[in-house]
Amino acid sequence: MRLFRLPLAASLLGHGGVLALLVGFAAQLPPAPLPQPRKSGIEVLLAPPPRPMAESPSPAPEPPPVAATEPPPPEPPPPPATTPKPQPPPPPPKPLVHKPVVKPPPQHPAPQPVRETPPPQPAPRAAPQPAPVQTAVVPPAPMAVPAPHPAPTVSPGYRSLLSAWLESHKRYPESARARGEEGRAVLRFRVDRSGRVLNYALAAGTGFADLDAAIDAMMRGATLPPFPADMAASDVEVSVTVRFSLTR
Repeated sequence: MRLFRLPLAASLLGHGGVLALLVGFAAQLPPAPLPQPRKSGIEVLLAPPPRPMAESPSPAPEPPPVAATEPPPPEPPPPPATTPKPQPPPPPPKPLVHKPVVKPPPQHPAPQPVRETPPPQPAPRAAPQPAPVQTAVVPPAPMAVPAPHPAPTVSPGYRSLLSAWLESHKRYPESARARGEEGRAVLRFRVDRSGRVLNYALAAGTGFADLDAAIDAMMRGATLPPFPADMAASDVEVSVTVRFSLTR
């Protein structure tokens, strides 16, 4: 009987060791993958977690009760109209009594005393005066009138020099030329022996302001030709005619 138990125990020990090895090996093996579901037209989605329920708003407070206002007191009735008492008629006017106007008696001025005027006294007679002695009035002797100095003459040669100088220095204003203004003026001036102009003036103008201004600009500060040797005067007064013509 013992011989039969020993082999049985050994067999049980051997099988138990093998079983333990298998169990440990099986524990070390990775778990088998789950079988993949077959693809179909239905897809299962995970539902989101439920949202927390919003708190219900608290009810608004009720408005305070409005105090009832008392109606305004009724207006008092208007006072009854009083009829004015009839006034007594005015008394009749008193008749006017015309009193006669008493005129004062005229007053006569008191007569003034008349003064007696004394009789006029005879005027005293003047004593006769002797007749004045008449003296003969001798008229004054007539004063001798000085003979006038002969005006200095301008030689024909110097007149030619002046005409040439004036013609060369005359300027026709462009404004007057554009307007077609023409005219002539009489120029009077005094010049000394050196040709210096002492004074000048227009005895007769052209009738156009621009032409007269051109003559004034020509003579202002001008120096004319000096006197020739045949003129002995220190200065002379000359009158010339200055013409402005567009046809020349």
